[in-house]
Amino acid sequence: MQPRAILDSKQFSLTVQRLCHQLIENHTDFSNTVLIGVQPRGIYMANRIYSLLQKLGHANVPFGKLDITFYRDDFRVKGKPIEANETNIDFSIEGKRVVLIDDVLYTGRTIRSALDAILDFGRPDDVELLVLIDRRLHRHLPIEAKYVGKVVDSVSTEKVKVDWKETDGKDSVWILGEPKVTA
Repeated sequence: MQPRAILDSKQFSLTVQRLCHQLIENHTDFSNTVLIGVQPRGIYMANRIYSLLQKLGHANVPFGKLDITFYRDDFRVKGKPIEANETNIDFSIEGKRVVLIDDVLYTGRTIRSALDAILDFGRPDDVELLVLIDRRLHRHLPIEAKYVGKVVDSVSTEKVKVDWKETDGKDSVWILGEPKVTA
């Protein structure tokens, strides 16, 4: 099966803009809101959201990066040395509304790890999840995104690949792989 395009660069850009406007609608002045991107690939989405919010007049939103490597339930079973990413949260999340940002929501295990990790920085009043892609059919945990760029129904043998201009030269989203056929 050929890769299927889910979002091209124009749709990608419009999706990020829509998500920013939804945040503005729900958070108004962002006086009690912080943005936290989940390492590694959620950072690209978080950077886009943060940059666009700044351009739209919301320059004072606290923005951080969260590494969840050692909070994952599978970090000991990968068979190779673990390389942690940067955590940079230089503000308090105590009593704040946290918008947690990632690229793809699949099983929910990454977000569960991120929820555990942010508790080391305080107790937020609320945590909302923003994702570019929601693969809703294969959740292992009862986690749901409040802000979703696009919902994608795919089988577990397929992979959703997000291309970022910063690393891949273009913005796009694809479904790769063969759907499993059962007799």
